Amino acid sequence: MFGLPIGWIVAGVDIALIVHSARNGRFMPWGFIILFLPGIGALAYVVVELVPGWLGSTGMRRAGRNVVAALDPERRYRELKDQLAIVDTIANRAGLAEACLTLGKFGEALDLYASVLAQPLGEEPSFMLGRARAEFGLGDAAATVATLDELRVRWPDYQSPEGHLLYARALEGAGRDEDALAAYEAVGHYYPGAEPRVRLAELLVRLGRGDEARTIAEDVARSLKRAPVHVRRAQGQWLAAAEKLARR
Repeated sequence: MFGLPIGWIVAGVDIALIVHSARNGRFMPWGFIILFLPGIGALAYVVVELVPGWLGSTGMRRAGRNVVAALDPERRYRELKDQLAIVDTIANRAGLAEACLTLGKFGEALDLYASVLAQPLGEEPSFMLGRARAEFGLGDAAATVATLDELRVRWPDYQSPEGHLLYARALEGAGRDEDALAAYEAVGHYYPGAEPRVRLAELLVRLGRGDEARTIAEDVARSLKRAPVHVRRAQGQWLAAAEKLARR
């Protein structure tokens, strides 16, 4: 009853850590991260900069860097680029390529994945999927389809819901509508989210099959409305799209 409001406590901690970061030459970027992400930024600063120093733990520092990657992907990109300049390994190239995809640097990502796949130890399905993601980001649907077809031939047992959805989208982008319909329907049975089924309904609308699209959209909307709150939040974009399609 007589304690300080939680907002005041958070603000006080934030101010103290901003001052600490400035005194220790870490104001850039930590001061801004703490200022614009109250609470979360302070937690990241403690995990990344303070706890490893207290414990001398490289593992804790690595975990902290993952937090920074989520908060500041541009900084993570620069760090990975520096690492690659020092030590040119497959892991460093693949890590930088993934960071490029996050930032929409698709051309750079494509070059990196191509160089990784050209190496004897770089022949991994996840790297080929990365190449396909870069090709799709560049708007080359036909190349994306070709890459994913090659992946399926070389690694027939490899399973990736994201890769399957990407394949369906690439088929649609390449004008292969009937194949895209089949792919959307197949991935919709096991994909952890409503996106494939909503995209299936949208494609059906474009093909003039509105009744089928409405049936699917109504089912998606009904299922999501019954889901827990956190699921509805995570799937908000697709719930809104399904409701819009159901009203057509």
